[in-house]
Amino acid sequence: MGGAEVADGRPRHEQIAADIRARIMSGEFPSGSQLPSIPSLVTRYAAATATVQRALGALKAEGSIYSEVGRGVYVRRRQPHVVEASAYLAPMPNGYSYRLLDVSEVVPPPEVIDGLSLGEGEKAVLRQRLLLHGGEPVELSRSYYPSSIAAGTELAERKKINGGTGRILAELGLPQRNMVDRVSTRMPTSDEVEMLNLPPYVPVLRQLRVIHTDGGRPVEVSVLVKGGHLHELRYEQQLSE
Repeated sequence: MGGAEVADGRPRHEQIAADIRARIMSGEFPSGSQLPSIPSLVTRYAAATATVQRALGALKAEGSIYSEVGRGVYVRRRQPHVVEASAYLAPMPNGYSYRLLDVSEVVPPPEVIDGLSLGEGEKAVLRQRLLLHGGEPVELSRSYYPSSIAAGTELAERKKINGGTGRILAELGLPQRNMVDRVSTRMPTSDEVEMLNLPPYVPVLRQLRVIHTDGGRPVEVSVLVKGGHLHELRYEQQLSE
């Protein structure tokens, strides 16, 4: 037997904004195209003018659309920011850059303890960073390394690491061999809203990433958080014939 149907309990303007957003993402409303007029949207959604205007206001706030006085409302001329699901993105001019926020030794949360196969009371070095693209915040990352590995190395120092943490792990004889991501969504914390400059009511993509070295030994667990409104993750996998 199927479960009972669940009605959409969101305010009507949020429902309308979600539908328009989905049509933009599908290409029905292409980048640079003009949206239907407000009277047309009022008819389409059987909603009051003020409700449609609130929906459009939410889409403007998140950067999906913009308006031109006397002309209409248009889909912003940019595609979703596609983030490659890789262990490290090399900094480049007008491209990716990293801002180191903090480095500390902590007792990690349970999911990290499990991911790193730590024993009771074992600590980890936590490196917190903000990833930027073209100067705009893209992703908050919290990366954990077993203290038994990181202590006394650059991983535990409060400074940027040229070539990324993968270089340090390789020099320690622990090269990155395998990466497993678990992706979920949730609403952001207040810190995430502020650090990622998120508009209201936008969920975040959350990746729990475990990186293993030879023999399947876990050497890094990262929690990566990025705004879900203008970002996509890109995965590529070769399938056997």
